[in-house]
Amino acid sequence: MKRKRTLLWLGVAALCALIVGATASAQRSATAKVALVTDIGGLNDKGFNHLSYVGLQRAQKQLTAAGGVNGRVFITNSANDRKPNLQTAAQTGNGLVIAVGVLFEFGPLDDVAPAFPNTKFAGIDVDYGGLSKKPTNVRGIQFREQEAGYLVGYAAGLWETRHPVKGKMVVGGVGANKVPAIVRFLAGYRAGVHKANKTIKVLIDYANDPTFADQAKCKETTLNHIGKGSRVEFEAAGACGLGGLSAAKQKHIWGIGVDADQSFLGKHILTSATKHVDVAVFNTIKQFKANPSGFKAGFNTNYTLKNNGVGYGKLSSALSKADRTYITKKVNTIKTLIIEGKIKPPTS
Repeated sequence: MKRKRTLLWLGVAALCALIVGATASAQRSATAKVALVTDIGGLNDKGFNHLSYVGLQRAQKQLTAAGGVNGRVFITNSANDRKPNLQTAAQTGNGLVIAVGVLFEFGPLDDVAPAFPNTKFAGIDVDYGGLSKKPTNVRGIQFREQEAGYLVGYAAGLWETRHPVKGKMVVGGVGANKVPAIVRFLAGYRAGVHKANKTIKVLIDYANDPTFADQAKCKETTLNHIGKGSRVEFEAAGACGLGGLSAAKQKHIWGIGVDADQSFLGKHILTSATKHVDVAVFNTIKQFKANPSGFKAGFNTNYTLKNNGVGYGKLSSALSKADRTYITKKVNTIKTLIIEGKIKPPTS
């Protein structure tokens, strides 16, 4: 009798193991349904939203094993679209919904995520600690923009120091709106400029564009800086900043791009403060696909210079060979010091 019971329990245990194994195998083999909800500016903003889409496309191309990735994009055209886009993305069976932009932190994710506890959410530029309801199915994705800003600011300061005009040295930085990521970019930029030369005047202003897509506002703010003598303008402003970079080209001064390497805009782009949103999106989807039910949330994933989450783009080919060599060597030295923790760029 005892032997029969032992055999029975062993049979039950084996059956349970088979069920668990089959469930895990099915989970791994199932197609990962992922939705990307953009912020205002759409996929052609030449920066932030575009990079998120590049990450999704990469996931669809590379994560082809066991069902692959089925991606869908929801375009946010106005502030009123954020919440309904998140809701629709969750309601239509997407297991992972990625919200692109800090403004999803202030209401939309808090409102939607708790209503869909079986759906995983991730927020680019969203600080999990800033979510009032602390939904356990949301992961924040943060970047140390101040590190990228510091590097391009240092490059701007080096160039300005080597090419002064009548002893007056002025550079500028423009933000679309005063949100944490942009504040960090510009704080790092100012500090980087002053690391190169403390006597350089740094103009910092915001275009007050809540859409991050009004190019006219950034262009006006940038032209105001140029009128005050600025010869290098950093646009930490999403699609709005394209207006500022066009002003830089129009007035024959240097522009500094943001998020993507925006050197494709022309030789007037000195460099760019890069933010690898595409890498963050790809990594998030990869982790979700590997184990959907075990995808962890309730915290922030942080991208830095050390893990190649931020950086700086290539220097303009319009620079002299001497300037390119000098600036590259100096900036890379600073980059190493930041990675080693010997320089800590400010966040505000």
